Amino acid sequence: MKYSRTQIKELEFAIIGAAIEVHRQLGPGLLESVYHKCMEQELTLRGLDFVSERNVPLIYKARELNTNLRCDLVVEGMIALELKSVECFIPIFDAQLLTYMKLLQCPKGLLINFNCINIVKEGRRSLVNEIYASLQ
Repeated sequence: MKYSRTQIKELEFAIIGAAIEVHRQLGPGLLESVYHKCMEQELTLRGLDFVSERNVPLIYKARELNTNLRCDLVVEGMIALELKSVECFIPIFDAQLLTYMKLLQCPKGLLINFNCINIVKEGRRSLVNEIYASLQ
């Protein structure tokens, strides 16, 4: 399915707003699962459609394998969302999100770290580059 850049940008803005609100209410230092539940509630309050703990299918040589890969949230079928509550990002988080985006055919992904003082400056990383271009 094709999405316009405007649709994706507007949805990204709404998701980041939801994450900022969750962070504003809770602050840093809680478990990822707590932020996940609160993000679900905030996305619902904002009228956004999402799938939580979305199973990520893996097709290998024409066979679907059960890998237990799960993306934290897929919002409006467009944006894969990985939530973290860690001291700092490590490169494997980027690889994880890029893999989910590819397998789910999401044109955009957001990696959000709630364990920070200022979520806007420190806690957000947007991954779009090659994946976005290849899906258009």
